[in-house]
Amino acid sequence: QVQLVESGGGLVQAGGSLRLSCAASGSISSINDMGWYRQAPGKQRELVAAITRSGRINYADSVKGRFTISRDNAKNTVYLQMNSLKPEDTAVYYCNAEILTHWGTRRDYWGQGTQVTVSS
Repeated sequence: QVQLVESGGGLVQAGGSLRLSCAASGSISSINDMGWYRQAPGKQRELVAAITRSGRINYADSVKGRFTISRDNAKNTVYLQMNSLKPEDTAVYYCNAEILTHWGTRRDYWGQGTQVTVSS
């Protein structure tokens, strides 16, 4: 089965940095878009950053200049480098990937979520 495994979350002070990673594994033919979403308590889930297979990127306005998304297609992995973290960045972060399996199924897959907590 296709699986996305996230890592890198944790507790950090304001101004600090974290690097999230998300590795996809399983019967993967190809991966198209990959991205990171987050959801804070009482708030809607929002797109943080997305990156296409060819490397085209878009960010939420709230993280521009602070976060960097990247991917390693050979490793089926997407990263989110988060710098200058703010308390309002506190949320559960989920990775997402549009994946085509070897048997022809195209779906969005989600990671399990990783908690990022930024203290002031």
